[in-house]
Amino acid sequence: MDFGLTLPNRGVLFGATTTDEMLDLAGKADASGMFRSIWVGDSLLGKPRPESITLLAAIAARTRNVRFGPACMASFPLRDPILLAQQWATLDLISGGRSVLVTCTGIIPLIGGKIEAELYGVSKRDRVERLIEGMEILKLLWTEDDVTYEGKHYRFSNITMEPKPAAKPRPPIWLANNAMGERAVIERTHQRVIDYADGWQTSLADHDDVRWRIEDIRAKAEASGVDPDGLAYHAYHNCHVSESRETSREEAKRFLDAYYTGDFPAKRVNEWVAAGTPEQCVEHLHALEELGFTEVTMRMPSWDQQGQYERLAGEVLPLYRERYG
Repeated sequence: MDFGLTLPNRGVLFGATTTDEMLDLAGKADASGMFRSIWVGDSLLGKPRPESITLLAAIAARTRNVRFGPACMASFPLRDPILLAQQWATLDLISGGRSVLVTCTGIIPLIGGKIEAELYGVSKRDRVERLIEGMEILKLLWTEDDVTYEGKHYRFSNITMEPKPAAKPRPPIWLANNAMGERAVIERTHQRVIDYADGWQTSLADHDDVRWRIEDIRAKAEASGVDPDGLAYHAYHNCHVSESRETSREEAKRFLDAYYTGDFPAKRVNEWVAAGTPEQCVEHLHALEELGFTEVTMRMPSWDQQGQYERLAGEVLPLYRERYG
């Protein structure tokens, strides 16, 4: 299982980090050899933060080895897909082909989501439809010339986007979803991964829930003639290291409450945060590998980003590799 580092760009709003610190950590993570990827969050008005593509461009310039992307791009259905295709192609060129675009509907239950809906005139159904059309358009513009597209939300003729991305045939696109409710509804989101994406990302962490979702995605891939082992299964997770699991969970909860402006239940914190000593964190993370994840990216839910990074990169990940390869 590979590991990623998630930089908490929303944390600049409540004093958890700065843009300089995030770029410094990106450089350290790239040089460490411990991380395969670096991620930032994305939102417009729903959960404001420094804009993701701009921040990723700075990360691309500071790094040489890691791949990177948004986890996930909640603003994707609100962005013009032709402009986004060019922006992302340029970002991929800057990095030499290291970008991964993670898309999602960006449907959130906060007041910011309602503001976005009113501002852009989009419903929840519109977001899903624009998500699908946007992914189709990006793939066409990145790989073909004289593209014509006729959709419900986007229509154009004979468009050629230049230059194309560095990655060939194109940068990978993953789809993030955490759908809840009826199983049939959830399964439709899984089929969407197979039909339109190269991987699945989730922030869900209940083991029984995640296990059947991964199994369902793999089964749907086989039924659709897609190699299930060719897909990425990516966990968006958290890690807080201390000599006390209780202390780690306490700070993680305060951080997550501030980050998402909510009240995280203890059960959710316990599931979503690898907490405590390096040994406890390693065993928590290994359970995710046993579920079938191919990569886990970790945000450090702490106001001491530098200190937590040193413990994650210097203690937790080396111990993981020593035990599990």
